Amino acid sequence: MSKLGTLTIGQAPRADITPILDEVLDARLARCHAGVLDGLSRAEIERGFAVEAGKPVLITKLLDGSAVVIDRARTEAAAQDKLAMLEAEGCSTILMLCTGHFASLRTQAARLIEPDRILPPTVAALAQGAQLGIIVPLAEQIASEAGKWVPLGRAPLYAAASPYGGEGASVAEAARDLAGRGAQVLLMDCMGFVERHRREAAEAGLPVILSNSLIAKLVSEIA
Repeated sequence: MSKLGTLTIGQAPRADITPILDEVLDARLARCHAGVLDGLSRAEIERGFAVEAGKPVLITKLLDGSAVVIDRARTEAAAQDKLAMLEAEGCSTILMLCTGHFASLRTQAARLIEPDRILPPTVAALAQGAQLGIIVPLAEQIASEAGKWVPLGRAPLYAAASPYGGEGASVAEAARDLAGRGAQVLLMDCMGFVERHRREAAEAGLPVILSNSLIAKLVSEIA
């Protein structure tokens, strides 16, 4: 019997993301959820995953609903250990619940599904040359995540708005900004963006691709 593992870079389970998976996955499919930051206090996270000036960062959600910004390289190293744990639990397919780029993650036997490897060619095929506008959670990610969008062939436009709230532009404001700069299709480039964020972005009058919904539908075909 197949077993699906999910790995968030935050703490599991992700109450915002798992319902999206539940909508499209077979209810009989066994699942195991894990998080890179499981069992850690905020103080431990801030020590072990502290960001460094100029280095790529990620943002994620903790079980208490708060958000935390963490160093991408340290997160990737810790994620490798969690992948081994999920394989030991019998997971035949493991889905990363993050659209960030990870260069070195590997599994021994399980199928590893990394959204950052799927989204660029899929979105390029969907956009068909239209000007893409990408909403990322943090302005710092515009430069660090840009490399994965080379398959588009046409440089995308970017705006930042966190799905977890806080200071900065709202999703609706970011979408309007991109539309005003010529975007024709919008992509929500973070697994933390959910349906309500899609609705807010759609107020700009453009088609909106929700990363976690797209990935969930693709995973349902093979999990």
